[in-house]
Amino acid sequence: MDKFIIKGGIPLKGKVKISGAKNAVLPIMAATIIVSGKYRLKNVPQLRDTFTMKRLLEMVGATVHYENNIMDIDTSGCDTPIAPYELVKTMRASFYVLGPLLSRFNYAEVSLPGGCAWGPRPVNYHLQAMEALGAEVDLSDGMIIAKGKLKGAQINFERSSVGATGNALMAAVNSAGTTIIKNAAQEPEIEALCHFLEKMGADIQGIGTEEIIIYGQKKLNADIEYSVIPDRIEAGTFLIAGASTFGDITVVNVNPGHLDILLKYLTEAGFNLDVQDKSIRISPSQNYVNPVNMTTEIYPGFPTDLQAQWMALMAIANGESKITEEIYTDRFTHIAELTRFGAQIQLSGNKAEIQGINKLKGAPVMSTDIRASASLIIAALAAEGKSSISRIYHIDRGYDNIENKFNLLGAKINRVRE
Repeated sequence: MDKFIIKGGIPLKGKVKISGAKNAVLPIMAATIIVSGKYRLKNVPQLRDTFTMKRLLEMVGATVHYENNIMDIDTSGCDTPIAPYELVKTMRASFYVLGPLLSRFNYAEVSLPGGCAWGPRPVNYHLQAMEALGAEVDLSDGMIIAKGKLKGAQINFERSSVGATGNALMAAVNSAGTTIIKNAAQEPEIEALCHFLEKMGADIQGIGTEEIIIYGQKKLNADIEYSVIPDRIEAGTFLIAGASTFGDITVVNVNPGHLDILLKYLTEAGFNLDVQDKSIRISPSQNYVNPVNMTTEIYPGFPTDLQAQWMALMAIANGESKITEEIYTDRFTHIAELTRFGAQIQLSGNKAEIQGINKLKGAPVMSTDIRASASLIIAALAAEGKSSISRIYHIDRGYDNIENKFNLLGAKINRVRE
């Protein structure tokens, strides 16, 4: 098992290219199942999660080749509409194949994601959407079994869900009739999925709004090429790292419009931003960080996937700040690890109060999930002295060669075998 050894206290400087979006490419990979044929995806990040989805597509019968951030997928041989537990347990996004499998085969067996119970969990939104479209859905030995020819319907999500919106879209594009998704997710990754489906010939209205209309049973095509959008969460992670080290960095290959709320908060925290069409430069305007309160919200609000990283920045702010987590109210496993650096954080329910301190101190810490891992790297880069971060396989799930990118900015990060 690998770990990072990080020497902190070095201001980051230079340019870093942002990779394709993990949360966009995974549903797009799943969508290739819908219509038999060949697809070429460009700007595909090299991640554990993309390779997990690659293996899942291969288990369904697809042929997949990946090289130099280009993925060629041939789904003409798909004949096994089953997503087993051994893969779905390692990556919740594997559940994205439910809609595509139903769309193509009128049948799907997909394991419940690891740790999920049959009950009021987010996975229920996926299943309710399939039932609204006419599928019969049952649970047997931890497997969701869905079957039936799908028909257009109105789907009303009680709460906006990126995953459920994506699954509903992919199920509906090949169904008979018109489907209306109300309270649909508006994230850029859902827009990207819609644009990919449009390239296949889908007729979708209301892209980027909370009401999406899909006119189904239109002839769909394969043999298309698509470039994955930049990863806004990776871009945000690097911008916050630049701020935390009082560095001067530029992230390139980005869509600044996807980061409006973060850029607003970074400005309030006391940083200069130079925003261009496809790049953002951040530099300090003072020698301290202003405390900025933050609440996570659905897009276009502050993303929950940047909450942990923002907390690492607020740990060195000049005063007290508050973070409220409204998306995943128990997403705070990073707090215990950040306190090992000396961070002063008090948690009450879904609210964290952070009393900023002048300097964090290097420490041995442990990753608990993808974004928590990113917050620990940021804290280690900002801290005085040396830190070690274990269980970094989490970071490899969501960030493409993260230590190499940081080292190009002047960081001192070594990957070593424990």
